[in-house]
Order: sequence, then structure tokens, then C-alpha cells
Amino acid sequence: MANPPQDFECFLVRKTGESIASGVDRRPLRELPAGDVLIRVQWSSLNYKDALAATGHSGIVRRFPHVPGIDAAGIVAESSSPLYRAGDEVLSTGHELGVERWGGWAEYVRVPAEWVIPRPQGLTLEETMMLGTAGFTAAQCVAALAERNIVPESGPVVVTGATGGVGTIALKLLSKLGYEVAAVTGKPGERDWLLRQGAAETLTREEFLDTTTRPLLATRWAGGVDAVGGAALTTLVRSLKQRGCVAACGVAGGADLPLTVYPFILRGVALQGIDSAWCPEDRRREIWRRLSEEWRLDGLSELATTIRLADVPGSVREILEGRVRGRRVVRIQPG
Repeated sequence: MANPPQDFECFLVRKTGESIASGVDRRPLRELPAGDVLIRVQWSSLNYKDALAATGHSGIVRRFPHVPGIDAAGIVAESSSPLYRAGDEVLSTGHELGVERWGGWAEYVRVPAEWVIPRPQGLTLEETMMLGTAGFTAAQCVAALAERNIVPESGPVVVTGATGGVGTIALKLLSKLGYEVAAVTGKPGERDWLLRQGAAETLTREEFLDTTTRPLLATRWAGGVDAVGGAALTTLVRSLKQRGCVAACGVAGGADLPLTVYPFILRGVALQGIDSAWCPEDRRREIWRRLSEEWRLDGLSELATTIRLADVPGSVREILEGRVRGRRVVRIQPG
């Protein structure tokens, strides 16, 4: 493999006073943070967290200039770790990537070796980013339900935010595993698309939400994956069946959770939070193994739209406005 260049292309977010500006730029390679493994990135992805970072959101970006991208997949260019050598195909997701340190929207990233995993053999580098943190999060949610003994025979399950990255992959994975899945969406026009992804039924946001203050609702769901938060999560917890479980991973609908203790002490339900950034490494590798083997999803390309770095601003606007369906994969450079 050729030696790395002196500089590299990236999507850079800058702050001058109170003004935020962003766009494609070139930066010296020496500006990358310290780490054991230098990766020549081929693919990244666009997640909601990345969109916030691209706007300079103070809850995500701590220092400027900044390169977003919590996902990266590519080829090792240099390594001081015995675990990896030049030419290895690898990926890195979560940790501080794209938040505390420069991320995957760049031709190169440098990270600690413990943040890197080999490309799962059942997936291409492009497919790992069609999944990315969204797919990894969705798979953790499904695993959380199974570990609470929520099986297909337990009854119907629900996925909120079903046209988003996490929701779409959770829907496909649950359907593949034999669950009866209801898909909740704020986009009624996507009903047919959701049915093709495996939904047994679709519900509009208005049909699903219950904004009353009743501590318990009629039982309906054996379990759920909530990628929205706020009123959606509150409704879901209150309508779980006995010993039900919801795996929660989103806040786009709000961070407040106005609940009583009654669902937990009268129905024995569980609320399982899903943390993808700092998932333990053994768990992380196991989830990726499943996604590449027994949980491997057909038709991933149908869920993904490929963009380049120059296309990122338009896609950022779309995801923040709730207009993205499925996944956005960022092609950094040719394979």
C-alpha cells in the first residue's frame, strides 16, 4: 500500500464567533488525533447524531474545527498495533469518533486499536456502512428483546420511527426472525414501502400516540423498539403487555419521559436503554458477527442511498427535517 499523503479531503465544520460554516476541505494529515491505527476510509454513513454535529450542535461538538462521522469503514494504511497491519479491511463505529475526535467523513481517520474491528466476513465494507451505527443499534435492540424472552410467540411488537435508519433495520430484522411487527411512522405515504420491509401493519403517529396522563393503557404490545423518545416512548411503556420490554435508543421526539411507576410494578415491564457508542467490545463483536451471519439481512441496498461528501449538506437538512427514508451511505473514495 502506498504511503499516506500529506493532506486529505474531509467535511469540516468551523465556528467563527457565533457563526457555523461547513463544507468539503483539505487538512494536513498531521492534524489527525493520536492513535494506533490509521485507516484510509472508503465508506461512512449519515446518522442523526452526525447531522447534529454538522450543524455545530453544542451537545455533540466540543471543539472546532470538527469532522463529523461516527462510522468509518476502510483499509488500514498504518498500524503500530500488533492486532492490525496495513491492508486489513476494518471498521470503527461509536466511541469518540465524530464527537470528541475527528470522524469518518474524511479520507483518513486515526483511532486507538481497541476501537477497530475486522470487517465481518459475511459483509462487504459498503454493507457495514449500510448498517453502520443505526444497524448496530437496531440489532442491540432486538437482542435486548430476545434476552427478556420476548419471542415471536409472545405477541406483536412495535417499532417507532420506522422509516428512519434504526427503525427500518429493526423492522427488517424482527420480521426476518419471525415477529409480527407494527411500524409507526409520521410519513403515511411510506405505508407500502414499510409493508415491503416486513411490517405486518402500519400506524400513523396520530393512531399510535396516547397523550393522556393515564398511568396505564390497554395492553397491546409484547415488546417494542423505540427510536423516537418522548410521547412515543411514554405511550409504548404504558401499553406493554405483562412482562413486556421496550428497547429505547432515540430522542428526536424529546428527552422527557412523563411516566409513573405503575407499568413497572403492576405489569413487570422493562425499559432497556441502548448505548451504542460505548458498547463493550466483546458485545460489539458478537453483534456484528450476528449481523454478518444468522441475522444477515437481504436487500440492504434497497434501504441505502449513496452520497458523496459534497452531497452531505442536503442530506443533513433532510434528516433533521425527518425526510430521510432508510440509510444514507457516504462514499468517501473508490474501493
